[in-house]
Amino acid sequence: MKFLQKLSRKNADLYGSEAVTIAFLGDSVTHGCFELRLVSDTAFDTVYERENAYSARLVRMLSKLFPRAQINLVNAGISGDNAPNGAKRLARDILPHHPDLTVVCYGLNDCMAGPEKEKRAAYVSALREIFTKLKESGSEVIFMTPNMMCEYVDPNILHAALRAPAESVVAVTKEGRLEAYLEDAKGAAIECGAKVCDCFARWKNLRAAGVDTTALLSNHINHPTREMHDLFAISLLETIFEE
Repeated sequence: MKFLQKLSRKNADLYGSEAVTIAFLGDSVTHGCFELRLVSDTAFDTVYERENAYSARLVRMLSKLFPRAQINLVNAGISGDNAPNGAKRLARDILPHHPDLTVVCYGLNDCMAGPEKEKRAAYVSALREIFTKLKESGSEVIFMTPNMMCEYVDPNILHAALRAPAESVVAVTKEGRLEAYLEDAKGAAIECGAKVCDCFARWKNLRAAGVDTTALLSNHINHPTREMHDLFAISLLETIFEE
């Protein structure tokens, strides 16, 4: 990738080369959201730790490999976000930073909109718009598929305000809706010239090997544990280094 070449040049020539910028656009997982916490009898919020999100972990890995290079990180993940809203805020939150590489990760909230073809079409259309505008701006693009969501309602989820969304997610998971959305999204990414980092496939491989992937979710619904953000970061690192 040109991003890798630019990173290498900056590492070799601090004064003669520009700093590199990597941006991230996505939902709560990108934002750096983990456990859920009740804020009232009927409402809840999440624990925010951007320093533990995969974006920060990836930059730390790149900084170990290229210790002299300046790497600017733009984390434009927002909890609860979806692809259509990401397309709307792209010009505000990403493009002014002129990223050399942008990682886009959507699907978890999008698939909750419904199984209808028009819902999937809206998701894919928004991603196409994001990919196209990023490419036109000069940024390379990686579409990263998200993690699996919960397959059962964890018995530790006791409050009704938290059990209801968990039950909804379980139904969507059993239906295979997220995977259907992501298959369409991967095709759109390739057509638009974006690389695909298929982390969802890695989660599926873990599940096929007998791993309880629901236990790897810090909120027992859809937020991976802090440690599992390393899987995203390592997968992205491999994608960046692919020929």
